Amino acid sequence: MFYYVFIAIYVVICFLLLVVVLLQQGKGGDIAAAFGGASSQTAFGARAGATVLTRATTVLGSLFMLGAFALGIVSKGASGSVVSGTDTPPAQSQPAPPLPTGTLPVPPAGSPPAGQTQNPPGKTDPAKPTEPPKTPPPGRGSGS
Repeated sequence: MFYYVFIAIYVVICFLLLVVVLLQQGKGGDIAAAFGGASSQTAFGARAGATVLTRATTVLGSLFMLGAFALGIVSKGASGSVVSGTDTPPAQSQPAPPLPTGTLPVPPAGSPPAGQTQNPPGKTDPAKPTEPPKTPPPGRGSGS
């Protein structure tokens, strides 16, 4: 019961801190200051409003950090780990093979890619059937 009351108070502190931070005015750099509108942005005067909001931010920020620390301590005993219900991966029966070390051989320039053989001139590949060279029929010109 105390845990849920503490969480509710913590949520209210978070909301109040959000509101106080958003109510504060920026430090300089406003475009209104370039046109003479900088003095009309505060309701309590230049220092009074900033002091109240700054102190509220300091107090609420301290309560936020202390509350987060306290919730971390209190919730440690309340529940287990996020991954406590998952199965562990099975252990490896065999270690992974070692990676090869060293360099790979580089084929010389002009050699055929791996898996292809280069036939010497005048020799034919027994896997490929030989075809006679195609010649144009006699009597036909170049066809320009």
